Amino acid sequence: MCRWLAYQGESIYLDELVYEPEHSLVHQSLEARKAVTRVNADGFGLGWYTERETPGQFHEVLPAWGDENLRSLAHHIRSHRFMAHVRSSTGTQVSRSNCHPFIDDNWMFLHNGQIGGFEQVKYQLQQQLSEELYLKRMGTTDSELIFLLMLQNGLVNDPVKAIKTTLESIVVAMKSKQVTEPLKASICISDGQSFWVVRYSCDSEAPTVFIKQDGANIVLASEPLEKSAEWKQVTPQSILHIHSGTVERFAI
Repeated sequence: MCRWLAYQGESIYLDELVYEPEHSLVHQSLEARKAVTRVNADGFGLGWYTERETPGQFHEVLPAWGDENLRSLAHHIRSHRFMAHVRSSTGTQVSRSNCHPFIDDNWMFLHNGQIGGFEQVKYQLQQQLSEELYLKRMGTTDSELIFLLMLQNGLVNDPVKAIKTTLESIVVAMKSKQVTEPLKASICISDGQSFWVVRYSCDSEAPTVFIKQDGANIVLASEPLEKSAEWKQVTPQSILHIHSGTVERFAI
C-alpha cells in the first residue's frame, strides 16, 4: 500500500519532511516499515498551498528515490500546508493521472488503502456521481473515485458528514456484490484551511496514521518520520478535524 505525509504550520521547505528525516517519505518509498508492501515505486506526487487560491501540484511516474526533479522542487518550495504521496498500485495502471494528491478547485485529497472488490463495485459507485463530477474523473483508481464521491456527498459544506456518508455507501455497494475483502482507508483532505484525516477499515486492521504536534505545527504520516515519542497513532475508525492547533476527533 501507499505511504503519505501532510504538514501544516509555519512555512518550511518541503524537503525538511520529504527527504531529511531518518525515515523520510522518500526512504519509505524504498523501505516502508508498517505496510504490506515495503517498496512504493508506482509514482509519487506533491501538492502544496501558497498565497494563491488553489494549490500547486507535481506528479510523476518514476520512483520517488530516483527523481532529481522531485529533489530540486522539494529543496526550493516553501509552504505552510502541503501533502506528499508515494504510490504502490493495487491493480490500476502507473500514470500521472493516477498519482496523488487529487485536486479539485481548492480541495486536495490523498489516500492509502483500497476498496475491496473494486472492479465489482466500480460501476455501481460511479453511477452515484453527477455528470459534472463523473467527467472530472481523469484516472482509474478507487482513490480518485472516493474523492469524487465525497464531493458528491457534500464535502464542501459538511466534510465529516460527507466522509461518513461516502464510506457507508461504499460498504453498502460491497455488501450488495457480496465482496468479502475490506474497505481500507487512511485519508487526508484539505480545503487550504483545515485537514480532515481518516483512519478506517471494515476489519480490525485499519492502515496506520500517525500525528506529531508542536502547537499549530502538525505533521501527519503513514509512518513516523523518526524515532520519537512525540508521534502518536491516530485512533482507528475515526476522523480528525485539524484547524490551527486544534484537533477534534469524530468516531466513525
